[in-house]
Amino acid sequence: MVLRAGLLGVGMMGRHHARVLREIDGVELVAIADPGGDPHGVAGDLEILPDIDALIGVGIDVAVVAVPTRFHEDAALKLAAAGVHTLVEKPIAHTLDAGRRMVDAFAAAGLVGAVGHIERFNPALQELRRRIEAGELGAVYQVVTRRQGPFPSRIADVGVAKDLASHDVDLTAWVVQSPYERVFAQTAFKSGREHEDMIVITGRTESGVIVNNIVNWLSPMKERVTVVTGEKGAFVADTATGDLTFYANGTIPLEWESVSSFRGVSEGDVTRYAFAKREPLRVEHEAFRDAVLGHTTDVVTMEQGQRTLEVVEAALQSARNGESVVLPAS
Repeated sequence: MVLRAGLLGVGMMGRHHARVLREIDGVELVAIADPGGDPHGVAGDLEILPDIDALIGVGIDVAVVAVPTRFHEDAALKLAAAGVHTLVEKPIAHTLDAGRRMVDAFAAAGLVGAVGHIERFNPALQELRRRIEAGELGAVYQVVTRRQGPFPSRIADVGVAKDLASHDVDLTAWVVQSPYERVFAQTAFKSGREHEDMIVITGRTESGVIVNNIVNWLSPMKERVTVVTGEKGAFVADTATGDLTFYANGTIPLEWESVSSFRGVSEGDVTRYAFAKREPLRVEHEAFRDAVLGHTTDVVTMEQGQRTLEVVEAALQSARNGESVVLPAS
């Protein structure tokens, strides 16, 4: 079976969706819609349709929504009503109420609704989760993420929390397989925009893992790092390069007593793993395709995307009132 796919939005992210939709097996890109035209010239032989209604009118099985966040709800609800399985870019929606309406619409229609939290499909993080599941880290104690870099001109309608921190919230909960229980956050507004351009989220998952997410658009140094510390050592995943390194706790006793007592653990072997590194967007699309075909996959469901938005909104609330926020139990 070949799924007929439609794409709404061919901007900075949509152009990559167009490429991957043309490359993966079992999917045929049959229609593209974007009221802004085709700025990157990705349509090829396809006509650029004006809106979501025209896209649905072509007759599609699946859709990808890659328009600004505030337009997600309208497009998704129309696609659900038309019986179209849909992948929307992250975050799921611009408000919690909008996200909940999307979740409910796809659940009621029995359709696959997914959210494009692409970092889950980064090879370093997939390998990291696999090794944690295999017990190579032992008990997990802490996750620290750092996502820093210059301001991306593509973003106009949300702040750094929803655009970037949502990645870290989703990947953290997924890697440790436990949702956030509480958060405390601080934000800064340094670039003259109405939205925050820096956020630090401190929290704890329901399983007791301590979390720290450092995110900003204010650094000339681009950094995409996840550090998971546990009973047997620490994993460092660089999602910009797809590399995963393990720093093991040492097994050789330290003879320098002052150093040993200060460090708590000693330095052991350092291992950088070799593994297949496939493009995350391709893996994400394959997971979405397989979910539509009825297979069990790691696709990020709308329910999970909604939970991530709840955590981000709780962090922003915390930053406003200066108090920690406890999230509803999952």
